[in-house]
Amino acid sequence: MAYDYEYFKKAVYELTMIDLNAYKEKQMKRRIDTLIAKHKIVGYDKYVQAIKDDKKMFDEFVNYLTINVSEFYRNPDQWQLMDKEIIPELIKKFGKNLKIWSAACSTGDEPYSLVMALSRHIPLNQIKIYATDIDEQVIAKAKAGIYAEKSIASVPEDLKKKYFTKNGMFYEISPEIKARVEFKKHNLLKDDYQSNWHMIVCRNVLIYFTEEAKDEIFRKYQKALTPGGILFIGSTEQIINHKDVGFNRKNSFYYEKP
Repeated sequence: MAYDYEYFKKAVYELTMIDLNAYKEKQMKRRIDTLIAKHKIVGYDKYVQAIKDDKKMFDEFVNYLTINVSEFYRNPDQWQLMDKEIIPELIKKFGKNLKIWSAACSTGDEPYSLVMALSRHIPLNQIKIYATDIDEQVIAKAKAGIYAEKSIASVPEDLKKKYFTKNGMFYEISPEIKARVEFKKHNLLKDDYQSNWHMIVCRNVLIYFTEEAKDEIFRKYQKALTPGGILFIGSTEQIINHKDVGFNRKNSFYYEKP
């Protein structure tokens, strides 16, 4: 079975350019085995053939693999700190034309939250967020900008009223917020990183990666930030070796490049 999974990892990389070696193996293998069992397929080789032959099954696999769990203003206290301290500090250091990257942005909740948070400090037409994800399906959902009530529960009430329209059981984000985000496909492990970012936001994604893969990505983020730039991470992703990676710790979730 171990050999089968080694074969499967190579086949997945050839098909998707997603390197399963970078993910925690027990956790990821359990997820994949559950998905294969759901389709009543026996053996990794047969499942590989199935996703080669069936586009719908292939898309389902990639979506499942990339673990898309997101919501607006996730961990609201961290966004309050963003509003009261981080954004004003960045404006003081770099001015209002901030270069911000929302990495592994999933269904767009995070980059749209960033636009709304910045809108309290900067005119909307001066805001631009670059948002990336490995999964083209979630990028398509992000561009559509339609969300369940649960997803937007933590959005401050004034911003919810201003920037969302209720449509049946769902909420659509306003075109003026959508227009401030540019979405692109990007693989954190394989693709090049742009440089001179004032802030990079990557939250609740790297918990699924091996320690080696996490370390590599944090080092890449550090290089990609401009001196004085900020990395904002998730509540379960403290960088234990932040000094070795080249960051100063502002608090548990915000790290600064000296």
